Amino acid sequence: MKTVASKIGLFVVALLLSLHVQAQEFQGQATYISKSTLDLGNWGKRLSEAQKKQVMANLKNRLEKTYILNFNKEASFFKEADKLDAMSGATDSWGKNFAAGDQYKNVKTNTQIQDQEFYGKRFLVKDSLQPIEWIMGTETKQIGNYTCFKATASIPTDELTWYSFSWDKLRSSNATETADGETTAPEIPMTDVEAWYTPQIPVAHGPSEFWGLPGLILEVSAGDTTMLCSKLVINPEEDLKIEAPDKGKETTKKEYQETLISKMTEFRNNRMGRGRG
Repeated sequence: MKTVASKIGLFVVALLLSLHVQAQEFQGQATYISKSTLDLGNWGKRLSEAQKKQVMANLKNRLEKTYILNFNKEASFFKEADKLDAMSGATDSWGKNFAAGDQYKNVKTNTQIQDQEFYGKRFLVKDSLQPIEWIMGTETKQIGNYTCFKATASIPTDELTWYSFSWDKLRSSNATETADGETTAPEIPMTDVEAWYTPQIPVAHGPSEFWGLPGLILEVSAGDTTMLCSKLVINPEEDLKIEAPDKGKETTKKEYQETLISKMTEFRNNRMGRGRG
């Protein structure tokens, strides 16, 4: 009996080890096509339809991008696929300063590590994952071979675009003073998010800042941008790179945004100073 029990015990241990190895070895790669719309505003009203089409064609490389998400059970690595400017044959150097860098997320440790570059200086942004209070829906749709469920959320816009900068963002973040001299906190702009995830791939990963659903996010729309998974490979033949960036000046998301604001304000003041001179 002891021999039988010992064999059963060894079998259970071997099975658990096998399951552990399988869990560790599970990997996947999702390719996302990102498309953004652009509101030309009052300036666009002065353009003919042909001129509008030409403007949109010139900006296509900025409005349509391809991203790759490598993932396992616990971590993911998200980056933009290399793409050259269709007009100049070079990368968009100005836009690169305010674009999201290579991103590592770990849902087990609740950490995000992102490689950012701003005017030639490299930063290693370490912080916690963006908290998202998802509202789970029952609506479903098919994306490729996967049945997806809908989830929605509302997230502070600044939290989704912490790596970017705009003067509108700076103005809206400043407190205002009322007629009676009291200061009021600025209104927090929110972005409505719609995500479609599949429980058939039970990982809590997704592109960009999005995560935390009981299945891989295959499509997500936030503001004027939609990311849709166009290709999905589970357990590819070659091991995928899912490692955190480790070079650059360590900082947090909040500190990085403060650096952008400080430097851009400095650039503006220097330019105004030269103009007055």
